[in-house]
Amino acid sequence: MMGAKTDNIQATVDPQRLKHKKVKELVADNRRLVEVPYTATLAHTLNSLVANQVVAVPVAAPPGHWIGAGGSMILESDKHTGAVRKHYIGMVTMLDILSHIAGDNPDGGDEDSNMEQRMSVSVSSVIGHCLESQSLWTLNPSTSILDCMEVFSKGIHRALVPLDSNMENLAGVELVESASTYRMLTQMDLIKFLKGHEPELKHVFDRTMHELSILVEPIFGVTNHTKVIDAIKSMRAGSLNAVPIVETTNPVTEDHSQLVNGKGRKVMGTFSATDLRGCPVSQLQSFLSVSVMEYTTGLLSVSANMAGSSPRELVTCYSESRLGEVVGKLVANRVHRVWVVDRNGLLEGLVSLTDIIRVIRSSLLK
Repeated sequence: MMGAKTDNIQATVDPQRLKHKKVKELVADNRRLVEVPYTATLAHTLNSLVANQVVAVPVAAPPGHWIGAGGSMILESDKHTGAVRKHYIGMVTMLDILSHIAGDNPDGGDEDSNMEQRMSVSVSSVIGHCLESQSLWTLNPSTSILDCMEVFSKGIHRALVPLDSNMENLAGVELVESASTYRMLTQMDLIKFLKGHEPELKHVFDRTMHELSILVEPIFGVTNHTKVIDAIKSMRAGSLNAVPIVETTNPVTEDHSQLVNGKGRKVMGTFSATDLRGCPVSQLQSFLSVSVMEYTTGLLSVSANMAGSSPRELVTCYSESRLGEVVGKLVANRVHRVWVVDRNGLLEGLVSLTDIIRVIRSSLLK
């Protein structure tokens, strides 16, 4: 009897069971898709991001007039007649909007009026400014978790999932799709799902960052004296959604307008494109000229307190930290990366959601 009971317990934590889970299980409880029309202004789009607490939204346009990002043809059609109602032409992220805001002022005019002018352009004009929004993907709801993990392990951060797909049952990401309803699936959704199956993943969750060879380096960051506008420009140039704020080696002689190799430097904070998401449009211009440290420790904390939330903590781990511990930090803090530091707080590398999904998938294939 004891042997049978033990076998039953082992069966419930069999990691191979995860291979048979489907994408539709990940999006079953996700809310209705948040989107904006192609005619929406950047100000309206920013408000949508803030109101819905998301960092990216698909852009919808009338069918037949646009080429989708990356050549995609992702359509919404009437469930009963099949008539196409809209075409998703791309994804706009917070970094796209900030990159547009922080762009050089070609007119040299008044800064305040320039900001108002920049925020009044249509959202369709900034699609593809950053690497992440240059493609738009879908995942079939019957795609296996394993195949979904393969997609997200290649750096794709999000994909649309059609709930009633008209396409064949195909694995992987697609550039052509037609459905009446979509949901958004993100890397974080997948990580939360995997966290919920921690017993099945004990074989990999109990291993350390060092054992998994998961550290990524070199790691580029900005100094504590870098201005917000320079940080945004550097992040756009490097296709980075977030950077560590590291202690400067020399406040006077170091170039604070460029990315620096942060390895071996003390980590003081994180600057992310999403940090400015809750900033009122009317105040964006004034925040661009302050230092990233002043913004994250001062203005950002004030905004968090006014919103009734806690200021964001610096999320770090050690090379000897267990993967399960790191995943727990990612989910609890709703961040997409963890800075790996030594016992003195000096930067050694980073671990991202992409890296973690890759090593978990690899462990399931063995």
